[in-house]
Amino acid sequence: MLADEDKRDNYRNRDNENAENNDNFIMLPTVDFCFKELMKNPKVRKGFVAAILGKSPETVRRTTVIDTELRKESEDDKLGILDVLVELEDGGRMNMEMQVPYFEYWANRVLFYVSKIYTGQIKKGDDYEKLQKCIHVSILDFIHFPQDQRCYRKITFCDVETGEQYTDLMELHVLELKKLPPEDQNEEGVIRWMRFLGGKSRKEFEDMAEKDEYIREAYEDLKKLSLDEQKRLEYEVRQKAIRDHNSQMKSAERRGEKRGIEIGERRGEKRGIEIGTQSTLKRLVRANAESGKSLEEIAEFLELDLSEVQKMSGE
Repeated sequence: MLADEDKRDNYRNRDNENAENNDNFIMLPTVDFCFKELMKNPKVRKGFVAAILGKSPETVRRTTVIDTELRKESEDDKLGILDVLVELEDGGRMNMEMQVPYFEYWANRVLFYVSKIYTGQIKKGDDYEKLQKCIHVSILDFIHFPQDQRCYRKITFCDVETGEQYTDLMELHVLELKKLPPEDQNEEGVIRWMRFLGGKSRKEFEDMAEKDEYIREAYEDLKKLSLDEQKRLEYEVRQKAIRDHNSQMKSAERRGEKRGIEIGERRGEKRGIEIGTQSTLKRLVRANAESGKSLEEIAEFLELDLSEVQKMSGE
């Protein structure tokens, strides 16, 4: 009877632990599914877009999420899917991508997307004056620029000698979350949003929510999303896909390292044999030369070119 009571207590304790874990669970914005969901909230979107534009949120009156499937020019054309594509009040467009796993050709990808969006604004017969500014925002949870510790970059077309801006019709913003410096009480704008997007716990989100009403809105959304069973399931599926990708990449790296070592060892053995053979031939050439044989006779005897024999003999 006592054993049965112990079992019931264990089950109750386990249920309490699960309930506590569910209560503490919070989605992380670095999972692109979560980021996309947050950007559906007009107030959250306004706060983040304003930070990228370097404006006060009150001056950003309208942002509209639009279809993220890029128009294909032909059936062979690569189809790009964006995380979030927003139309601004002046007709300009901003697309945002959250990327966690390392992506070797990220610059190529960015240029592909921003060019697609830019050229997709006009159709055959339209004037070029209809083209509006396009901004690409890369939110990266890996190091993209290893040469320094700058965590935020704004990139435009410039004269390479003078630095003078040629046009702002295409603009790139790169946010490297891994490079965020220690928190500064006076930080704001893009850095404050980067701090939020890279957050890892409820406590971090709560602290940031007290400092900014737009981030507070984002945190409230995070809590609602985390309680939604369907959204949580989608989030966990996406999170698992990211983990699987990282695991596969690490496994491939290990296999590549092992293969490289094996190839290196074989090449080393081959090179060692070549060096040993050369050393033996030199001794044979010199021994035959000392016995009075001509270099021509030695070359014929060892089946070597005369020029090789001359080098080995030291002449």
